[in-house]
Amino acid sequence: YCGRVLHAYPGRGEFLGCGRPDFEVFQEIKYMHTADDTVLNTTMTLCRREEDENGFLWFPPWLNDLICPDFVSEWLSHSLPYHFVAGRVDANIETLAINVISKLLSSPSSPSNQIVANCTLLACVMVGAQFDKKDVARIDKSSALPRLAESLLAQFQKALWTCDGGNIGRDSTGVARRAWNLLKVICRILELTQNYYCIPSIHTMRNLDVCRKIYSRARLSEQNALQNALHFTFAAARVSRDPAWLWDTYSEFGWTGDSHSPEDFDWLVDYLDYIDYDYETAYDILLLLGVTKVRCSPAKQHQFIESLITCMNSDMPHKLRHAALCAAHSAREEIASIDTIDDTRLRDMVLTKFSPAILSAVRPQPGATSADDDPDRFFHHDRDLCYLELVFALARNPNWHPHLCGDSHIDRCISIIADCCFNSHAFYLAGIFLRIAPDHTSVTSLDSITERQWWDVMSNAWFGVYDIIDDIHCFELLPVLVEGTRKYMQIASERDLEWLIRNVDCVLQTLERRDSEQGEGEGVTIAVKELRTVASDMLEKLVDSKGVISP
Repeated sequence: YCGRVLHAYPGRGEFLGCGRPDFEVFQEIKYMHTADDTVLNTTMTLCRREEDENGFLWFPPWLNDLICPDFVSEWLSHSLPYHFVAGRVDANIETLAINVISKLLSSPSSPSNQIVANCTLLACVMVGAQFDKKDVARIDKSSALPRLAESLLAQFQKALWTCDGGNIGRDSTGVARRAWNLLKVICRILELTQNYYCIPSIHTMRNLDVCRKIYSRARLSEQNALQNALHFTFAAARVSRDPAWLWDTYSEFGWTGDSHSPEDFDWLVDYLDYIDYDYETAYDILLLLGVTKVRCSPAKQHQFIESLITCMNSDMPHKLRHAALCAAHSAREEIASIDTIDDTRLRDMVLTKFSPAILSAVRPQPGATSADDDPDRFFHHDRDLCYLELVFALARNPNWHPHLCGDSHIDRCISIIADCCFNSHAFYLAGIFLRIAPDHTSVTSLDSITERQWWDVMSNAWFGVYDIIDDIHCFELLPVLVEGTRKYMQIASERDLEWLIRNVDCVLQTLERRDSEQGEGEGVTIAVKELRTVASDMLEKLVDSKGVISP
């Protein structure tokens, strides 16, 4: 029947061939109580007569919860697009469509591709996205998912931009209103179809502007709308909000040039004042500030750092503490240069409160276990890499040394030496120890590091250096690392030296490539070559001392 109506559009009224209006036939069926009321009422909207256009169709009182059998919801997901295409829509149908999508896609069991496609097409027709009319009639629309997902994302963004932060009173088409109402379910659609739209949205700033307008118009009175809009911004950019993916350094937004200024993000810092009322949105904002590496204006810097300190407090949820650590990591260069800050109050606050807060973010909390899935476990590979990179940046400034030592960061670093054997963890550990070692007389914690531990840190630091050597601060540490390695190399075993030489060779290859491309760093390369020579000579002596004759 729906297909007949669509084929005859804009005609309507008598397709059943009963000699009277279809509306009356369905009404009679309804009085017989032999069919589902929701199915009948939605079908009756397709054939209402012009003179009954303002009439009232009864929908169940549980319309907003959509308590009905799954097969009815599935049928509605297929039939409701006919209503929007044929212009047979009222407020009840719009509400029903959103609730159908929400019910089917929020099911405990993963929805089938066919159901996902039905819901995606339904959202498309609601916001005016392009689609093929054949898709409406097709029972299994799953083959059209790639096209539908791309079309939905593009059009939904445009419709959302016209909402003016929720001011949809001037919307004459209803498209902006529907987009606004779809905000609560659009993220679920994008989550299920993200493999079908290959290119993340490049309009993150425009999507964030929608969030800013919601904030400026409503503040806390519409925090759900702000939260939904932020979730959409992440989903459109294909950035996961899952705390398990927080440390994924490859999660980046797509920017459209450098048209944004620090002032564009000040409202995000302002919202963090409401942390105690809305942890979820605070998490989203910290995640946004962390993975995009954006900056607020200097006027908001004090407020930003105070919010980070609050969020890293030990009594905060782990995902909030870790998102704040991630945001601090993104701003580490500015925070490390504390002596360049003119604001004395800000400088003193950062030095005295920020350092202990960092440790609160990574210190195991009561009840933490050693399980791999416990985000608060003693050592977490990605979390502690973020932590070490942050402390490494701070350690470059001598003004930070008393605080890093007095606030037990050196103790923390010593306690994880055994866990930092590979990747770049050992390099950052070595950098922290070597930068602070000249202040050794005031840093008694360093006395607890055994000679073997020093050697383990120095030798392991060369593993993976070639991956981070393009970071100027890592590059500048290499001569210091050479001296530290030579100092503790005397206890190295034959196997240790073979491992060191292999890793140093990889670093030399990278340095020589860098020298040829950038024409700088010759002195660093010479120092590393000298280390290799010393290690090779020492290995040769060890072999000779065992009476082994080289072939």
